[in-house]
Amino acid sequence: MSSNGLEAVYLANRDKLVRFLAARGAGDVAEDLANDLWLKISTASPSGPIANPLSYLFRAADTLMIDRYRAKRQGEKREQDWYELSGDGEASSEPAGERVIGARQEVAKVAAVLARLGARREAIFRRARIDGVSQRQIAAELGVSLSTVEADLRIATRALIELKDELQ
Repeated sequence: MSSNGLEAVYLANRDKLVRFLAARGAGDVAEDLANDLWLKISTASPSGPIANPLSYLFRAADTLMIDRYRAKRQGEKREQDWYELSGDGEASSEPAGERVIGARQEVAKVAAVLARLGARREAIFRRARIDGVSQRQIAAELGVSLSTVEADLRIATRALIELKDELQ
């Protein structure tokens, strides 16, 4: 069947196709999907004659609905995956860029607090809490007593808790 013949069958049965698409779940977009169906069919080059053009159109409409369903499902999965990966699982009213800038500002404040404590206390805190080195090993590396390392860690931790309270 030529594209003119298929077009005639499409135009004669367009209302049936729209009802079919609506019944398959297209709802308000059934008209748009019927137009998409025609665009898809009219631009495709048929591989041979079409024995039953009406069945061909309904099958193409069915395939269009399946594609639409899959795209919607994949979009929802992508959104869910993004939601799970993008943070603490809570919706934020702030755009991601502002959250990044805010986090960088907080890191700068933490670094400033640690720097004000002095080089030794900052080094002890970083080695113990960030690098995961034992207090005994830090004491040996810096040539200080274990009680000095413990005291410096308490001071640094207390300073960071005070900063956390200020930020909240």
